[in-house]
Amino acid sequence: MKKDYDFDEIINRKNTDAVKLEEMKKIWGRTDLIPMWVADMDFKTPDFVLQAAQRVIGHQIIGYTTAPSEWFRSIIEWQRKVHDWEISKEMILYLPGVVPGLSIAVAAFTSPSDGVMIHQPVYQPFSMVIRNQNRKLVNVPLILKNERYYIDFELMREKIKDCKMFFLCHPHNPSGRVWTKQELQKIAEICEENQVLVISDEIHADLSFKKHETFAKVSEAAKINSVTFNSASKAFNMAGFNSAYAIAPNPKICKKLKDYLQSTMLFHGHAFAYQPTISAYQNGETWLEEIKNYIQENINFTIEFFRQNLSKIKVMRPEASYLIWLDARELGWSAKELNEFFVEKAGLALNNGMSYGVEGEGFMRMNVACPRAILEKALNQLKTAYKEIF
Repeated sequence: MKKDYDFDEIINRKNTDAVKLEEMKKIWGRTDLIPMWVADMDFKTPDFVLQAAQRVIGHQIIGYTTAPSEWFRSIIEWQRKVHDWEISKEMILYLPGVVPGLSIAVAAFTSPSDGVMIHQPVYQPFSMVIRNQNRKLVNVPLILKNERYYIDFELMREKIKDCKMFFLCHPHNPSGRVWTKQELQKIAEICEENQVLVISDEIHADLSFKKHETFAKVSEAAKINSVTFNSASKAFNMAGFNSAYAIAPNPKICKKLKDYLQSTMLFHGHAFAYQPTISAYQNGETWLEEIKNYIQENINFTIEFFRQNLSKIKVMRPEASYLIWLDARELGWSAKELNEFFVEKAGLALNNGMSYGVEGEGFMRMNVACPRAILEKALNQLKTAYKEIF
């Protein structure tokens, strides 16, 4: 079947100020590693997104910019069409990125020393924004069973009494777990009973390979006691635009967040904050279908490669996105030794699992959103390094 997009094309990202390349020297002291760490894709950003940015430049004046009505409509239509979620313009607020949004939420809804709950291992900024603002980090570790994570609801009920906010990572980063409707309903029930606001980071939702249940629509308790953060950035490889949005169905919660954004002068986006998102949501269905298929093929290839060639490292199959959580605990190495193996022996830059919490010791996170030729080269380098030891 003819495909509209060529994801096998290799694009040289050197000298483009790409974080995944420029930061390697600082972190690992090398510049020759294959970068499989930062969560953006090594595929060309779709033409309809680039053309939207070019139209902004074509105006010839890059001035202060306000959110156009089309931006709100595109989000409303996308959420309805893709996630079966009916929302209104009044619920939507611009954010300068999902991670800044997490920090904004902590400042807007909690006070110093308040508890904020997370489930580790989890995306590093969750813990960073909590600690950076002198809030109490309350961790309820996920339960790992048969290479799949589960929530410890009993411990969550016990510890949530000390909290004002809960950060939900849905789909879960780094494992790619997509929480079920029943799990989300339990979270909503526990948090609503304890008056704990849920901030649901759903930035990887569009890249889900199974049905993604938007947290705010699983129950009335979830709807009235949550804010959803999202962006077109992951699905359409446009993270550099630093544009995201919050959806808050509860008018009181929405107003409080809006008031904080206005007080900090973070309410308006930049010149490229809106049009690329509009174009992505209006033109992106075919792209999304094809990129998900390609990513799934890369995931399948990776899992089979490890099974045949690196049997001591287990691969957790992600249910969403392009991040693969590698369980290397059977090797019996420390986090330092594991990192040295991937860097010095295999020539790969991956995220060490310890950065997601102590529960991530013995794990590595691998980004497989790259052309197949690059993935094959990386895995073969890993295979060669592995065979030298085993």
